[in-house]
Amino acid sequence: MEPIERHTIAVLVDNEAGVLARVIGLFSGRGYNIESLTVAEVDPESAVSRITVVTSGTPMIIAQIKAQLDRLVPVHRICDLTDGGASVERELALVKVRGTGNKRVEALRIADIFRARAIDSTNNSFVFEISGSPEKIDAFINLMRTLGLVEISRTGAVAIARGAKGI
Repeated sequence: MEPIERHTIAVLVDNEAGVLARVIGLFSGRGYNIESLTVAEVDPESAVSRITVVTSGTPMIIAQIKAQLDRLVPVHRICDLTDGGASVERELALVKVRGTGNKRVEALRIADIFRARAIDSTNNSFVFEISGSPEKIDAFINLMRTLGLVEISRTGAVAIARGAKGI
């Protein structure tokens, strides 16, 4: 049996109504899972948006996903950042933690180690902002669970290839 691989795929598309629905429909219609999805306009002049999708599957499934994405009409270009060489991947999270006394002090200490910033504070809670790899954010969240984790909001992964060449 082929191993399951995690892939980060960047897709340049026309910035128009319905494009995201078509991309999501491609995944859901074939039973492919989307682990993370981010979308933003990257070139207002030519009305182009960039969709970053993190998905998992066997090499054959990943190849099918890329081939099917490439056939969608509004797609300009696809880049598998996992196969394309070195890339940088980051995510942003807001993490709300409730606590007083020693738990409050410990939450601040851990946040400092992870370079998370306290962006809101009350007498019994903090909201931390943290950015980094999804693994770093997962580790931070797991440590905060024992200290009074209340809520998490994550952006999903954004990624870009390293080096001078663009998508």
